[in-house]
Amino acid sequence: MSLSCTVTQNVSTFYSTNLNSRIQAFNDLGIRISRQLGAPLVNVEIHQDQLYENIAIAVEMFSKFAGYTEEYVVFDSALYDEGKGLRLDTLFSLTPDFNFRYDVRNTSINSMYNIGNMVIGDPENPMAFQVASPDPEGNFADQISILNSYDYLVKTYRKVIDIRYFEEGSSTGVNTLFTIEQTLAQQTYFSYAMGNYGFDLISWYILKDWLKNREKLLSIPRAIKFDERTQYMQMYPPPRNSRFYGVLNCYVERPVQQLIQEQWVQQYALALTKIAVGHVRGKYTAVNLFGGGQLNYNDMLQQGLREKEELEKRLYEGSAPGLGDASPIMMGIG
Repeated sequence: MSLSCTVTQNVSTFYSTNLNSRIQAFNDLGIRISRQLGAPLVNVEIHQDQLYENIAIAVEMFSKFAGYTEEYVVFDSALYDEGKGLRLDTLFSLTPDFNFRYDVRNTSINSMYNIGNMVIGDPENPMAFQVASPDPEGNFADQISILNSYDYLVKTYRKVIDIRYFEEGSSTGVNTLFTIEQTLAQQTYFSYAMGNYGFDLISWYILKDWLKNREKLLSIPRAIKFDERTQYMQMYPPPRNSRFYGVLNCYVERPVQQLIQEQWVQQYALALTKIAVGHVRGKYTAVNLFGGGQLNYNDMLQQGLREKEELEKRLYEGSAPGLGDASPIMMGIG
């Protein structure tokens, strides 16, 4: 195994918490797993690429069922691409905190959709990143700061898992003149303020319920369809001749750098590594060790298979399926 797993004299290197983890990269997690298997005192028969592959599999599993944030985004229907829909992963980057600097490389706002290089930005603001290419001296000019909607480790936008809620903006409501809701609200107020006449709260409830049934029967609300693979949300009917602002409540994948800090990811990658090491040691069962001993591969193999099954059961069938790993709601405007 080629991972650098040396003994350190500085104990502060190991200080870590759940929300302030020292695991910041695949190499950090790989070293932790190798130490759990006995390194550096014991040789661990696994290649670095195998170990990283196990971590990647664990991240993919966790991000499918957990490892997400719940976020809102307000969008303009003018962004809708006829025949395709509204691409949500890039939409979440269009926020009020986006500081766009015009230069020869970025001639329009659409160039944000082609961001390629990402480096960590202001250390005092962990939600901000810088998008730029360094000059020969290593300096970053013409920087663009965006929110954490771009996963700089995989060099692509964070993906939307699913849409929980969609609401289309409208010109109706109690705060808009000459609407049914506003008229009902006024009548309800007058019935209490100026005598026993007009609509009461029961009438208000009945009419609001009738308005909801009318929307369902006449198919007034706009229907949506979301494809998680293409990240496009389609609307039926599409907003061809009408422009509006809408709001979406979505589940969005966390960045890889945060996912590798999850305990489930570390435990699942460890179980996969035990299985891989067990398979490798099983190839040398006929080889005698010094003193006449033989490699015991079956114990580690069975332990890894058992842990893998238990961890998958927690993810699929736990008391809170998906481990209930939803973070506080975040808001964005696009």
